Amino acid sequence: MIKLIEVEGFILNEISYGDTSKIVNIFTNKGVIGCIAKGAKSLKSNLRVNTTKFTYGKFLINIKKDKLSILTEVSIINELVNIKKDLLLISYLSYIVELTNQIVKQTDEYEELYNLFINIILKLNDKLNPKVLINIYEIKVLDYLGVGINFNSCSKCGSTKNIITINGDIGGYICSNCYTNEIIYDSKTIKMLRLYYLIDVSTISELKISNNVIENINNFINIYYDRYTGLYLNSKKFLKDLDGMY
Repeated sequence: MIKLIEVEGFILNEISYGDTSKIVNIFTNKGVIGCIAKGAKSLKSNLRVNTTKFTYGKFLINIKKDKLSILTEVSIINELVNIKKDLLLISYLSYIVELTNQIVKQTDEYEELYNLFINIILKLNDKLNPKVLINIYEIKVLDYLGVGINFNSCSKCGSTKNIITINGDIGGYICSNCYTNEIIYDSKTIKMLRLYYLIDVSTISELKISNNVIENINNFINIYYDRYTGLYLNSKKFLKDLDGMY
């Protein structure tokens, strides 16, 4: 049975299919839809330009149950021009997409994840600080990976009082009673980490955060991901290498 639907989505990847067609995987608020874009590699095809990776648009799809669906038409919602003309922003976008590809394999809660994903990308296109945006996304999606951070109490004893630092290896906050020899981060870093988790990305219009706090949080998240997620993404390694150049 074939069902024609129109859905908003984002192309996570594209794969050649035969001589003239391709398969595209479109992330939507209902999950990832795999589609054949027939003739999309042909120079005369209307689908040629609008079925490339990182396309954000509305997709007219013939849905086939238990089979690859057929993509028939695409209308662009946002060209994401600022990202696509900036190699650094493309690198950040590549990481968001690769990370999301892993997350959708481990969850069936797509709607909020999709909205978060799109809002992060739109803010990236608005040229807000990419490292902060990526860190916000990384913190928020930990819940979908089953390793969310407890932002309410000490990760060792559960106390809600006298929180003095954070530690990626330990898994979050550390209170004064449980402190051993961990690095002490300032109170702004501790508070901002929790704010990253709570903030509604769609409401962000500017990001005024000190470089010290940004680097502290980024360092914490890198350690946390290495310790708890089991994800080793090439695009993340590239970003770390790139960050080390500056």
